[in-house]
Amino acid sequence: MRTVDLFCGCGGMSLGFQNAGYDVLAAFDNWDRAIEVYKHNFSHDVYKKDLSDEECTVQLIKKYNPRIIIGGPPCQDFSSAGKRNEDNGRGDLTINFANIVAACNPEFFVMENVARIRNTRKLAIARSILQNAGYGLTECVLDASLCGVPQSRKRFFLIGRVGESHDFLLPFIKNGLSRKHLTLRDFFGDEINFEYYYRHPRSYARRGIFSIDEPSPTIRGVNRPMPKGYPGHPGDPVKDLSEIRELSTELRSRIQTFPVSFNFIGNKTEKEQMIGNAVPVNLARFVGEIIKKYLAYMERDNFVPFEKKIYHYDDVQPLMLFDESGRYC
Repeated sequence: MRTVDLFCGCGGMSLGFQNAGYDVLAAFDNWDRAIEVYKHNFSHDVYKKDLSDEECTVQLIKKYNPRIIIGGPPCQDFSSAGKRNEDNGRGDLTINFANIVAACNPEFFVMENVARIRNTRKLAIARSILQNAGYGLTECVLDASLCGVPQSRKRFFLIGRVGESHDFLLPFIKNGLSRKHLTLRDFFGDEINFEYYYRHPRSYARRGIFSIDEPSPTIRGVNRPMPKGYPGHPGDPVKDLSEIRELSTELRSRIQTFPVSFNFIGNKTEKEQMIGNAVPVNLARFVGEIIKKYLAYMERDNFVPFEKKIYHYDDVQPLMLFDESGRYC
């Protein structure tokens, strides 16, 4: 399926859709370092572009005639890690994304963001733009640990298809989710030689020590060592902190399900930020696989007109993406 990635960052969404069998034709972003990383890992076109310049962006995208546009507009104005002021400016890029999709009119689009975007005015405006452009919309918050990622990262997805009913993809998503949360031990096996690690909490009201027998907490854009004054927390799974360390940059990238071969460029701060901001590769792959499952279902049912089709959870066969441990087959 011909695909264009907007706000591509270092390429987590592109790689996930590529791994699901999509043909990624071009990517767009406005951060020089992320574009440099993207160029080192992909062979297709990538443009440095301020996507608030909608007219020029639309002209470029139309050259590729994509069937699907994917992207993750910057989330800092909506994120719990930021000041949560949707009027700071970056929130407007969600509206720019919607306007670009409406003008290019691909058959499908996928937009990813933080879960907190659901109740914002910016999303309401974007939703209205896309509905007026004729898209049926599916909205959901996915737990990445049920989608082939060893991380309890929760992300919002807005997925649309021209002419479809709203919620058209929900039964496929529900049937596609793993029945088991993926832990670090499940994912890495004997690759890692420790049992516990430190992840710096936003406040000491939260725990900072985690076990490899649970999904990682959300990989953020900062990675700090455990301070000497860490007071401990009742929820920490171990009290002896003498051997506890933070996760390495490489391991954080792997938890985001980037392959070992993926080449991050830049200083440590830039690498950590790109890794933390990225869409987990397997989460994007999961969404791409679900769309393909839906299309296969449509073909199997002899092309029932999609604007009249009603889907029920029990009608959709489970999508066997995972083995019993929760890992991708």
